[in-house]
Amino acid sequence: MMILRHTDDVPAHLRQGVVAIGNFDGVHRGHQAVIATGLALARAEDRPFGVLTFEPHPRSIFQPELAPFRLTPFRIKARLIEALNVDFLFVQAFDLTYAQTTSEDFIQNTLVRALDTRHIVIGHDYAFGKGRTGTPESLNRAGAALGFGVTELAAVTGRAGVILSSTAARDAIREGRCADAKAILGQHWTIEGRVEHGEKRGRTIGFPTANIHLTDTLRPRPGVYAVQVRIDDESRIVSGVANCGHRPTFDGVGTVLEVHLFDVQESLYDRHLRVAFTHFLRDERKFDGIETLKRQIQSDASTARQILTDSAQTMSV
Repeated sequence: MMILRHTDDVPAHLRQGVVAIGNFDGVHRGHQAVIATGLALARAEDRPFGVLTFEPHPRSIFQPELAPFRLTPFRIKARLIEALNVDFLFVQAFDLTYAQTTSEDFIQNTLVRALDTRHIVIGHDYAFGKGRTGTPESLNRAGAALGFGVTELAAVTGRAGVILSSTAARDAIREGRCADAKAILGQHWTIEGRVEHGEKRGRTIGFPTANIHLTDTLRPRPGVYAVQVRIDDESRIVSGVANCGHRPTFDGVGTVLEVHLFDVQESLYDRHLRVAFTHFLRDERKFDGIETLKRQIQSDASTARQILTDSAQTMSV
């Protein structure tokens, strides 16, 4: 998959294609339906297929005071989109200046001039341009005049008719409902990052941890989870137990993901981990001493091992 960041960078062989447009935070099953529809249209007409998205997420520009909310920071989002057989990903830089772009300018400058698009695929709630004045109806009118088609997908629903959305996924993750999050996303929700040096308390009690400090990633329900982990880009997947929170026993500051991997002996410092949250085990809490904490970690690790063995689930990406 080629990643493009400027309208002047679009090579001739990627023009006159089919483009799916959206933010695609989480790349959930509704997003996957939009992308799959675009891919099918492109392949049927032997055209290139691309996804157009915006970075950073517009919400972080308009409401910078919000707590971190992203399901998939760009690195994860790009990888998930690439796995859907997309030819190119067009990443439109979004800031307060670009936010003044009208829907008409977006159509003329990006969809027509830069991409020379032949077909657009959007989700049921897509709006675009300054003040979100661009609608599926206005996009259809522009397409009729400028020579491109438009397909708008209906909402994709899951169990009990619930619409599959990024908001629903965020709610599930904030509440520790890992299975519900997976049902919406189509895969386990994942945090990834580089392992940093911590205070090395874990190794003194027999449970060394790989520590990842969270940045713009959504904060899950503070607590202990059974996890599956991919180290760097290796094919192997390792089971483990993780605490995501503030480490109240040690009066910790900031949110840290601490991962203890089962049966892994090598150093993980500076290595990149993908940590998939498969099961919520318990809430984070403050213990009255190291021995009490150690016994609880032993119990958590045993529970996580058993759950992961019984479930036989595997990370998909």
